[in-house]
Amino acid sequence: MEEDEGSSKVETAKAERSVWLMKCPVVVAKSWQAHPPSDPNPLAKVVLSLDPLLPPDNPSSLQFTMEMASTEPGNIPKSYSLNMSKDIVPMSVFSESGHGKVAVEGKVEHKFDMKPNSDSIEEYGKLCRERTNKSMIRNRQIQVINNDRGAHMRPLPGIIGLVSSASKDKKKTQPVKQSDMKRTRRDRGELEDIMFKLFERQPNWALKQLVQETDQPAQFLKEILNELCVYNKRGANQGTYELKPEYKKSVDDTGAE
Repeated sequence: MEEDEGSSKVETAKAERSVWLMKCPVVVAKSWQAHPPSDPNPLAKVVLSLDPLLPPDNPSSLQFTMEMASTEPGNIPKSYSLNMSKDIVPMSVFSESGHGKVAVEGKVEHKFDMKPNSDSIEEYGKLCRERTNKSMIRNRQIQVINNDRGAHMRPLPGIIGLVSSASKDKKKTQPVKQSDMKRTRRDRGELEDIMFKLFERQPNWALKQLVQETDQPAQFLKEILNELCVYNKRGANQGTYELKPEYKKSVDDTGAE
């Protein structure tokens, strides 16, 4: 009982330590996950630029950028901008060891959205298009099942009719209608790439159209659309989504190649 009581305690020695919450592209997350824990080399470095001529309350007075230490794997862009936001819900970061011990690692002070710099947006666009094209290729496997058991059996008199009638009575498998199948969620980063590809085709989409194009649950699509798009409540494009200006610019630049 003493061991159980001890394992249920939460370590709070680092509860007041300030930590950053950062949303990064999928390619960056995969690159960091592939980094061996035993490798002493840093993953990246954060550069803080301060403009003393601007007032402290000016958002442009502080600029954060991140430089990747390595562009492997996948030749991902090396330079990123970090858009900081202080208007966040109070949050804390927790960790759990392999033995089930829970600890508070700190409280979130700043939130950052990590985006490729304008110098790297063309390279990042190519990478996104390659991933999108690969994700949209559906590999179909055909498996031939041979029922050779009957070929090696010698039918006995009196049961030939029984065997033949049994084969005729086998019910054909009815194909499952697409509408009856549950839609499976794609990887979030993969789906974002597909969405950018669709908005290259046309600038405005209704939710029903996107559900048909991506074959994804409507609620899951709404979560991503709220991050990437604006919803037109009036005007000629009423009831449709279109990319936010910052994403629309990158899509237009990459599509003009």
